[in-house]
Amino acid sequence: MKNYTITVNGNVYDVTVEEGTGSAAPAAKAAAPKAAPKAAPKAAAPAGAQGAVKVNAPMPGKILKVNATAGAAVKKGDVLVVLEAMKMENEICAPQDGTIATVECAAGDSVESGKVLVSLN
Repeated sequence: MKNYTITVNGNVYDVTVEEGTGSAAPAAKAAAPKAAPKAAPKAAAPAGAQGAVKVNAPMPGKILKVNATAGAAVKKGDVLVVLEAMKMENEICAPQDGTIATVECAAGDSVESGKVLVSLN
Protein backbone atom coordinates (compact mmCIF):
# COMPACT_ATOMS: atom_id res chain seq x y z
CA MET A 1 0.00 0.00 0.00
CA LYS A 2 1.12 3.52 -0.74
CA ASN A 3 -0.22 6.74 0.76
CA TYR A 4 -0.48 9.95 -1.26
CA THR A 5 -1.75 13.46 -0.56
CA ILE A 6 -3.59 14.87 -3.57
CA THR A 7 -5.02 18.37 -4.04
CA VAL A 8 -7.98 18.78 -6.42
CA ASN A 9 -9.57 22.21 -6.90
CA GLY A 10 -8.17 23.37 -3.56
CA ASN A 11 -9.43 20.31 -1.64
CA VAL A 12 -6.74 18.13 -0.08
CA TYR A 13 -7.28 14.35 0.01
CA ASP A 14 -5.26 11.60 1.69
CA VAL A 15 -5.38 8.59 -0.64
CA THR A 16 -4.28 5.01 0.01
CA VAL A 17 -3.58 2.89 -3.07
CA GLU A 18 -3.23 -0.89 -2.98
CA GLU A 19 -1.02 -2.51 -5.60
CA GLY A 20 -2.76 -5.12 -7.77
CA THR A 21 -1.58 -8.68 -8.36
CA GLY A 22 -2.43 -8.78 -12.05
CA SER A 23 -6.18 -9.22 -11.56
CA ALA A 24 -8.62 -6.37 -11.07
CA ALA A 25 -7.20 -4.22 -8.29
CA PRO A 26 -9.51 -2.80 -5.62
CA ALA A 27 -10.44 0.87 -6.01
CA ALA A 28 -8.42 3.51 -4.18
CA LYS A 29 -9.79 4.63 -0.83
CA ALA A 30 -10.09 8.39 -0.37
CA ALA A 31 -10.35 10.09 2.99
CA ALA A 32 -12.56 13.09 3.60
CA PRO A 33 -11.07 16.36 2.39
CA LYS A 34 -9.07 18.31 4.90
CA ALA A 35 -8.60 22.04 4.95
CA ALA A 36 -6.00 23.30 2.50
CA PRO A 37 -2.97 24.80 4.21
CA LYS A 38 -2.90 28.58 4.17
CA ALA A 39 -0.26 30.13 1.95
CA ALA A 40 2.58 31.79 3.79
CA PRO A 41 2.65 35.56 3.38
CA LYS A 42 5.11 36.77 0.75
CA ALA A 43 8.26 38.30 2.16
CA ALA A 44 9.62 41.48 0.62
CA ALA A 45 12.51 40.93 -1.79
CA PRO A 46 15.92 42.10 -0.61
CA ALA A 47 17.35 45.14 -2.39
CA GLY A 48 18.93 44.24 -5.73
CA ALA A 49 17.12 40.90 -5.93
CA GLN A 50 14.18 39.77 -8.01
CA GLY A 51 10.95 41.65 -7.61
CA ALA A 52 8.35 40.49 -5.12
CA VAL A 53 5.82 39.56 -7.84
CA LYS A 54 6.96 36.94 -10.33
CA VAL A 55 5.29 36.49 -13.73
CA ASN A 56 5.76 32.84 -14.77
CA ALA A 57 5.31 31.06 -18.09
CA PRO A 58 1.91 29.34 -17.94
CA MET A 59 3.02 26.69 -20.45
CA PRO A 60 6.15 25.62 -22.32
CA GLY A 61 6.83 27.55 -25.51
CA LYS A 62 9.01 30.02 -27.37
CA ILE A 63 9.30 33.72 -26.55
CA LEU A 64 8.31 35.74 -29.63
CA LYS A 65 8.44 39.26 -28.21
CA VAL A 66 9.48 40.95 -24.96
CA ASN A 67 7.75 44.30 -24.26
CA ALA A 68 9.18 44.62 -20.75
CA THR A 69 12.30 46.56 -19.79
CA ALA A 70 13.79 46.76 -16.31
CA GLY A 71 12.75 49.92 -14.46
CA ALA A 72 9.67 50.56 -16.60
CA ALA A 73 6.34 51.24 -14.90
CA VAL A 74 3.48 48.93 -15.93
CA LYS A 75 -0.25 48.84 -15.31
CA LYS A 76 -2.31 45.73 -14.59
CA GLY A 77 -3.08 44.03 -17.93
CA ASP A 78 -0.13 45.48 -19.89
CA VAL A 79 1.39 42.86 -22.22
CA LEU A 80 4.87 41.98 -20.93
CA VAL A 81 5.78 39.00 -23.13
CA VAL A 82 4.30 37.19 -26.14
CA LEU A 83 4.74 33.41 -25.82
CA GLU A 84 4.13 31.02 -28.72
CA ALA A 85 2.76 27.63 -27.70
CA MET A 86 1.10 25.10 -30.01
CA LYS A 87 1.24 27.62 -32.89
CA MET A 88 -0.76 30.18 -30.90
CA GLU A 89 0.46 33.51 -29.59
CA ASN A 90 -0.28 34.00 -25.89
CA GLU A 91 0.02 37.43 -24.30
CA ILE A 92 1.51 37.27 -20.82
CA CYS A 93 0.19 40.32 -18.96
CA ALA A 94 1.12 42.18 -15.79
CA PRO A 95 -0.96 40.85 -12.87
CA GLN A 96 -0.88 44.23 -11.10
CA ASP A 97 0.51 47.75 -11.33
CA GLY A 98 4.21 48.02 -10.55
CA THR A 99 7.73 48.56 -11.77
CA ILE A 100 9.65 45.90 -13.65
CA ALA A 101 12.53 44.66 -11.50
CA THR A 102 14.00 42.01 -13.81
CA VAL A 103 13.41 40.58 -17.29
CA GLU A 104 14.60 36.97 -17.37
CA CYS A 105 13.86 36.03 -20.98
CA ALA A 106 14.61 37.23 -24.50
CA ALA A 107 12.99 36.82 -27.91
CA GLY A 108 13.81 33.38 -29.27
CA ASP A 109 14.20 31.70 -25.86
CA SER A 110 12.50 28.36 -25.28
CA VAL A 111 10.92 28.26 -21.83
CA GLU A 112 9.39 25.57 -19.65
CA SER A 113 6.12 25.92 -17.79
CA GLY A 114 6.63 27.83 -14.53
CA LYS A 115 9.84 29.62 -15.55
CA VAL A 116 10.02 33.19 -14.25
CA LEU A 117 9.79 35.55 -17.22
CA VAL A 118 9.54 38.93 -15.50
CA SER A 119 9.46 40.12 -11.90
CA LEU A 120 7.73 43.25 -10.60
CA ASN A 121 8.07 45.44 -7.53
